[in-house]
Amino acid sequence: MKKINFYLLAFVLFFLFSCRTDEYVPKEETETGIALPENTAIKGFYILNEGNMGSNKCTLDFFDYTTGSYRRNIYAEINPNVVKELGDVGNDLQIYGSKLYVVVNVSNKIEVLDAKTAKRIKTIQLQNCRYIKFKGGKAYASSYAGPVDINPNAPKGKVVEIDTTSLSIQREVTVGYQPEEMEIVGNQLFVANSGGYMVPNYDKTVSVIDLTNFTETKKINVAINLHRLKKDNYGDLYVSSRGDYYNVPSSLYLVDAATGTVKKDFHVAVSEMTIVNDKLYYYGNEFNYNTHSYTKTFGIIDVKTEQVISNKIIDQEYVDAIKAPYGIAVNPITEDIYLTDARNYVSTGYVYCFNKNGRFKWKTEGGNIPAHFAFLYK
Repeated sequence: MKKINFYLLAFVLFFLFSCRTDEYVPKEETETGIALPENTAIKGFYILNEGNMGSNKCTLDFFDYTTGSYRRNIYAEINPNVVKELGDVGNDLQIYGSKLYVVVNVSNKIEVLDAKTAKRIKTIQLQNCRYIKFKGGKAYASSYAGPVDINPNAPKGKVVEIDTTSLSIQREVTVGYQPEEMEIVGNQLFVANSGGYMVPNYDKTVSVIDLTNFTETKKINVAINLHRLKKDNYGDLYVSSRGDYYNVPSSLYLVDAATGTVKKDFHVAVSEMTIVNDKLYYYGNEFNYNTHSYTKTFGIIDVKTEQVISNKIIDQEYVDAIKAPYGIAVNPITEDIYLTDARNYVSTGYVYCFNKNGRFKWKTEGGNIPAHFAFLYK
């Protein structure tokens, strides 16, 4: 039987689920008193709820540390005249300067909002856009540069440079197939290429772009179907591979940014990760077609020693309770840990908060597939 890419399966399931009677309905409400007020340099954080593909359910929530309250679906409330609201599949969320950038994948756009008010400033059109990074007044966004389509003839992807003042695209460069997350080290931008549309002939490279000339200078061979990419403070990159969902497992690789050398294979499945205070927190929710099941893993890596120091980040009770871990963030001041649960990917998801020791603090409902965090400083 011909192997089917995981994205295609998800695409089909999302449309099937959208017809169910328990379909998620966005809520516009504020839940108060879920946590004690905190007075730190961070005012709160935004959460971007992805929403099922094809259902136009991407929404934005906000948790306010100063009041301990959680506001759902704020974009629709603040921008009532925007047709179709945020759109279809929110894929990334970042704050740079005074602006909040929302990458909306299937709607082919980046929404730029005022970071304090969430009022829309401008829409930047970019086909099948994925992730965004910033440096020196410029934004860099990855794009599949083609439609959502499992196709061996899909085009190579690209990265575009956006001026954060005019909010216009200035330059673009071709990279590998279906590029995902990016990081900037010095004057080089690194891009994880997945080749997800090329199944079973996945890409396996990280593209390196010189930001001065905006050209691809080389490719680093790492592993198939790359996705996540995070840098530490010591010149290294942590790159995740999703494997092939059959016999090649997901794993995490350590790459020297200066030489392009793959230094280590951690042999752990990583679906999402974040590096805070020299600790890399990760979870894996790895699907396998042979068993038609998911395997959940959690852990912490010390990026100084480059060693796994824990195979847990929260109490086992909540490992069992979280059905489909989908997003992770760590407060850089308190080191509180936040995890989201997409549950069945159709109904309302959950947002969990744990202290730095993994002890449960609070839980609240989010939107449909809560996924991406952005901390707002005062």
